[in-house]
Amino acid sequence: MAMTTETTSGPPPRPLVIAHRGASAEAPENTIAAFELAVLHDADGIALAVHLSSDDQPVVIHDFTLERTTDGVGRVRDHTVRELKRLDAGGWRGARFQGQRIQTLQEVFERFRERTRFWIEVRGDFDRPRDLEERLVSTIEIYDVIERALVVASDHKALDRIRILNPEVQLGLLLAEPPGEGSLPSPTTTRAVCPDGRRVTEEQLRAIRQAGLDCYVWTVNEPAQMDRLVGSGVSGIVTDLPRLLRGRLDR
Repeated sequence: MAMTTETTSGPPPRPLVIAHRGASAEAPENTIAAFELAVLHDADGIALAVHLSSDDQPVVIHDFTLERTTDGVGRVRDHTVRELKRLDAGGWRGARFQGQRIQTLQEVFERFRERTRFWIEVRGDFDRPRDLEERLVSTIEIYDVIERALVVASDHKALDRIRILNPEVQLGLLLAEPPGEGSLPSPTTTRAVCPDGRRVTEEQLRAIRQAGLDCYVWTVNEPAQMDRLVGSGVSGIVTDLPRLLRGRLDR
């Protein structure tokens, strides 16, 4: 079950529904509660970001620091997994989510690898440990999810390191700005480009398809934008509202 959708003649293929940090509009992001809700709402995949703990374990959390989504303080990188596991990662979204914990990437793969796909972001930062890519690739290999995962980053060097470690890992270039002329990567090295779905134009989407690349757009929550992108033939849509997007696809 690869991340890609098949290209056929006739109407554009239905895009994959990628739940942004899980069903994050309804549950605390990057927690088991959010991921289970995404699967319940028939998302095709979950989008998550990884960082390394101080004992070099990949953990699933978006921010480089803990304050926004846990009751901890400081950088993720300055805490061991044991210390991170003591934090409450759900109470900020209400009492019913108290006790949700930060997950290691291994734990997420163990629980969900037979149930969904993974859209994994390596976030750009000058202080990012250089061995993050190695830990990520080895975890993907150990849990045999190469065909179920797309690793995305805005940092070309990070993608290059992953490609060297294992050329079979599917890669996506994450774009903060819509792609300009001549800025698209080669499909021989990169499977997909991932632009902001709220800003990308039909012309740019057409150029991506013509370049032989998959296109995953983020983070789209408005129904009208969902409908436009579905009709544009994108490979997948990252959304905080997988139930809403699934409902519009199933109409």
